[in-house]
Amino acid sequence: MAYEFIHSRQVEFHETDLAGIVHFSNFFRYMEAAEHAFFRSLGLSIHQRYGGKTIGWPRIRAECTYYNPLKLEDLVETHLWVTEIGSRKISYGFVLRRVNVDPPVEAAKGSFTNICVAFDDRDGTMESVPIPDEILEKIEVAPGGKTKGVRT
Repeated sequence: MAYEFIHSRQVEFHETDLAGIVHFSNFFRYMEAAEHAFFRSLGLSIHQRYGGKTIGWPRIRAECTYYNPLKLEDLVETHLWVTEIGSRKISYGFVLRRVNVDPPVEAAKGSFTNICVAFDDRDGTMESVPIPDEILEKIEVAPGGKTKGVRT
């Protein structure tokens, strides 16, 4: 079972402001991209059918604390780890690092909490549902849970 994942990417021009610094909102996109890549690495999708229902993962909490800027063409490594799994929710911690420098520089730390929902294909409504077993069989809480990756 998996509990962590590292996603790498380079900062692109459209993600920066006039000073070449990444706009704060893009840190959430980087964390989300890591989450989606984590699911794909397990043969899953963030938006998939299980038992005749389309399952999705809307956020019920998202936060990010910024420590150092990221700039155009920086190589960013987003480290994801699973901090909590409930019957209907999954929480993640993230650390984002600029890794094209030696030593790497921690840029931010964040977290998401997502609720598992089933979408009604007829009217688009959604309701909270238990996480499908197919997902629970592949994901577990990281050793150390919420303390893993904490900035010191």
